[in-house]
Amino acid sequence: MQLTNPTEQDEERRKWVLMTGTLAGVALAATAVPFVSSFAPSERARAMGSSVEVDISGLAPGETKMVEWRGKPVWILRRTPEMLAGLATLTDKLVDPGSEREQQPAYAQNDHRSINPEYLVAVGICTHLGCSPNSVPKGSNNPSVGADWTGGFFCPCHGSTFDLAGRVFKNKPAPTNLEVPPHKYLSASKLLIGEDNAA
Repeated sequence: MQLTNPTEQDEERRKWVLMTGTLAGVALAATAVPFVSSFAPSERARAMGSSVEVDISGLAPGETKMVEWRGKPVWILRRTPEMLAGLATLTDKLVDPGSEREQQPAYAQNDHRSINPEYLVAVGICTHLGCSPNSVPKGSNNPSVGADWTGGFFCPCHGSTFDLAGRVFKNKPAPTNLEVPPHKYLSASKLLIGEDNAA
């Protein structure tokens, strides 16, 4: 019977311990990476809370673009000079023409309710019961808006009407103007919804 050298035996044992430890470390890392990454918010969760950058360079006068921010539709309307001129003629027909009755950014407290008069940025949800109003252009034959309609938004659920600045008309179910979300211009063609310089 031949006995092995104790030094060889220790060397062999060290190799196996080292190999086992290495494999255990790899297995632990392979298990830990998916587990730790599961704590990161999902793409949907990030979209729900983060700001949204919008390219408005291709938006033609009179056209509306809709984006989602925090699960809400946000309208970006590029108003024509005619649309802007019509806003000043509606003051006596509106509940809150200067957006002074509700919590709104300071840059929404004017006739056009915007930083740049050419663009309206508003949450497209009726302030009555949360329905989504429709855009109704000037000259529409919609009997719910009347013959003197200068263009704006009509909520078909309960009949609330809003002008092209998102201001609610008197004697309608909606109690306040459409919400103007925090936003700022990154450039003449880029808009950031969800952040403004006031924050």
